[in-house]
Amino acid sequence: MPDAGADRVERLRGWVLAVLVLGLFGTVTELVLLEHYEEPLQFVPLVLIAAAVAAIVWHLARASAASLRALQVVMGLFVLAGFAGMAAHFVGSAEYQLENDPTIGLWDLIEKVMRAKAPPVLAPGMMLQMGLLGLAYVYSDRRHRSRVLRALGLKTQQE
Repeated sequence: MPDAGADRVERLRGWVLAVLVLGLFGTVTELVLLEHYEEPLQFVPLVLIAAAVAAIVWHLARASAASLRALQVVMGLFVLAGFAGMAAHFVGSAEYQLENDPTIGLWDLIEKVMRAKAPPVLAPGMMLQMGLLGLAYVYSDRRHRSRVLRALGLKTQQE
């Protein structure tokens, strides 16, 4: 008898991947429309999105441990880029605010930076979210789940 739980997990994995792909295309569209490629560091999210699309296409064409590992690495880089991007946006905005008012207090500076529309401090959080979605997809793979269960000394449904 087929495992209904495994089928449900596979359906959910498909939805997670679909949401990730939608997020990738939406984000790259927004970045291109905002001309987020004027400085070298601004290319990081564009390059990572291209790498993610390539890894997803590879994984869908040939679901292998290597393609899953590539997707895992790229999604890990997304998480790092999300944190680094938020820090870069914060620093850029803080520099601008300090140029405008060198006497501004720390808490007022933080408030102005967090409310600033350019650069938006939390916008790179989208990279973080997509990275976490991608990692959820990777770690919910049947082979990964089986490996974890075996490592814990538990039997899988196939055994």
